[in-house]
Amino acid sequence: MRHPASALALLRRQRANVLLPLSLGLAFLFGWEALVRLYQVPKFVLPAPSLILQTLVQDAPALLKALRFTAAITLGAFCLALASGLVVGVLLTQSRPLEKALWPYALVLQVTPMVAIAPLIVIWVGLDRAWLALLIMAFFPVLSNTAIGLKSVDHGLRNVFELYGASPWKRFLLLQLPAALPYILGGVRISAGLAVIGAIVAEFVAGSGSTTGLAWTIVEAGGSLNIPRMFAALLVLSAFGIAIWYLTAFVQWLLLHRWHESESSREN
Repeated sequence: MRHPASALALLRRQRANVLLPLSLGLAFLFGWEALVRLYQVPKFVLPAPSLILQTLVQDAPALLKALRFTAAITLGAFCLALASGLVVGVLLTQSRPLEKALWPYALVLQVTPMVAIAPLIVIWVGLDRAWLALLIMAFFPVLSNTAIGLKSVDHGLRNVFELYGASPWKRFLLLQLPAALPYILGGVRISAGLAVIGAIVAEFVAGSGSTTGLAWTIVEAGGSLNIPRMFAALLVLSAFGIAIWYLTAFVQWLLLHRWHESESSREN
C-alpha cells in the first residue's frame, strides 16, 4: 500500500508535469498575439493566434474533410507497414540464410531518402496511389525492431526451453515474442510518426488538386497567401500526429505496464 505522503508527492509531480508546459504554451501564445498586434504584422506574413483560431472554426468542415483523407492513407499504409514489418522480421530471425540474403536490401531501402524515390513510385503507381511511397518509410522501424527484439532473448532461457524439448513454435510464442514485444512496440511508435510524415510527403510529391488531404490544403493556402488557413491546417495536422503518438503510447502501456520495467510505476 502506497504511503499517503508518497501519493501526495506523486500527485504534485503529475500536476507540475501538466501545469508547467501548459503555462509555457499560454505565455508563448500571449506573447505572439501581443507582438503581432503591437508591430501590426500583416496576416499574410504572420497571423495572430486569435485569427488562426477563427480560421480554424470557420474552415472546420473543409479541414475535417482533408483530415479524413490524410488519416485514411496514413492509417492504411501504417497498418500495411506494421503487418509486413512483423512478418518479414519474424521470417528473417527464424532463417539465418534468409536474413543474410535479404537484410542488405532492407538496409538499402532504409538509408535511401524516401523523398528521392517518391517521384519514381508516383510514376509507377499513379497519383491516386502516391501513398504507397510512405510504406517504405514506415516499414523499416517495425522490421528492424522486430528483428532486434527476437534476437535479444536471454540465452539462459533459450537453453532452458531447449532442455525441456519445447517446439520452435512454443519457443517463439512463449519466449521470443514476449521478450521482443517492448522492441516491437517501440518500432510501432516510430513507424506511426513516420507514417504521418510520409503521407504529407506523398501528397506534396503528387502535386495535384486531386489529392484533398491536409498537405494539399497547406500548399493551396500558401499559394494563395492564405496564411491563417495554412496555420490552421498545420494545427489540425499536428493534433492528428499527437493523437497517433498518444494512442500508440497507450497501447504500449496497456501491453507492458503489468510486467515490463519500462512501463511499470515506480515509488521514487
